[in-house]
Order: sequence, then structure tokens, then C-alpha cells
Amino acid sequence: MENQKSVDIKSLSRKTLSNQVIDEIISLLTTGQLKPGDRIPSEIELMEICDVSRPVIREAMTSLEVLGIVNRKTRNGTFFSDKVGSKPFSMMLALSATDLVSIIETRVALELGLVTLAAEKITDEDLAKLNELIEEMKSLPTEDSSEVDKEFHKIIALAANIPLFEAIIDPLQSFHQKVLEQIPLEDRNLAQTLSYHTDIYNALEKRDPIEAYTSMYRHLDFVRRKALKNLKLNNLN
Repeated sequence: MENQKSVDIKSLSRKTLSNQVIDEIISLLTTGQLKPGDRIPSEIELMEICDVSRPVIREAMTSLEVLGIVNRKTRNGTFFSDKVGSKPFSMMLALSATDLVSIIETRVALELGLVTLAAEKITDEDLAKLNELIEEMKSLPTEDSSEVDKEFHKIIALAANIPLFEAIIDPLQSFHQKVLEQIPLEDRNLAQTLSYHTDIYNALEKRDPIEAYTSMYRHLDFVRRKALKNLKLNNLN
């Protein structure tokens, strides 16, 4: 095992500890203390450096792993991804973990652009996949359509067919999940969600960018309003 480099991380306050740990770990990259591929201090070392508990460290590491910023290797420790420098959107999401309003609005901005281009480029094969997902959504046993919904939006993002934007697909899915986490199951409306997705599909099938933009905006605005409402309520509690 390679020698662990000495790093400097400031002690953290008790507020939003896991998010602060994320900020400090990423700062190891941005300050040049560590580079892509380097080993990150162990959980025990981070607990001592940051003065936080093991669950806080593990929560932070799990978030960073989901975003593809770190890789956990059995017995060898946790390392920064070799390609982390090519994942600016993942870094942005990690650094914005506490700014859920920005995450919600970033998702809206990105998806509106993607659906407009997808309307011009979408293939019959892509449309068939979207239609299958709509049929699957119709038969869901609960109001929770999150997994089908994520796949629906992923197909649209890929259908935009922008090679330079491929790096945003996974972070965009993470944005999507962050938004959905703000809406409890009892506040979701499968019938309404299905209607929005059907409208988006119909617009894409007609290859109409303006209608696709409008239909996507209606859907995203509906979700955004619900997410912001619950976020506000959570902040009041």
C-alpha cells in the first residue's frame, strides 16, 4: 500500500456535518493537497481530523461514491477517481449538496435544453423505450414512479446526442434524485405525473421542440413547486 500523504483539513462545526466533510474532502483536490487517483485518509483518520463520528464520515463518503468522485477499494482504502478532473458536474453537485434550491433549478435549466434538442434528434427506438416506460408507469402499484421517471428522463437526455454533454447524464440523475427526495410519497400524484410524461412523449413523437420544451417545463415546474413547498416546511420544523 502506498504511503498516505499528510493533509490539512480544518475542524468542523456541528451544523450539516456530512456536507461539510464533503466540502473539506473535495478541497483536498482543489487546493492541490491530493490529486486524482490519490488515497484519501481512512475513516478513523478523518474522524480525528474532522472531529466527527464514523456515521458522518460514512454518509459523506457514500455521497461522494455515488457521484463518482471517490472509489472504495476493499482493504486498500478509498481513492479519488482517476477521472474526477473530467467530472465538473459531479464536483458541482457535491459542493452544492446543501443548496437544494440551486439543485432543483439547475435540473430545470439542463433538462429544458436537452428535451429541445432531443425533439430534433430522437430516434424511433428511443420513442419506443419512452412509450414502454409510460405503459410501465400506468401499472405501478403505488404513487412512487421515481425509478421509471428517472429512466424516462435519462433516455431523453441521451437522445439529445451531445457527446460533450455525456458527462452530465449521471450527475443529472443525481440532481433528479435529490429533487424527488424532497417530495414525500403521500404528496406524489401518479395520474398527474403520467399525464405530464405522456404530453412530453407526444411532443417528442411529433419532433416539435417548442411543444417538447413547454411540456417539459410544465412537468418540471410541477415537481419544483412540490419540492420547494416541502423543503420550506422541513426548514420550519
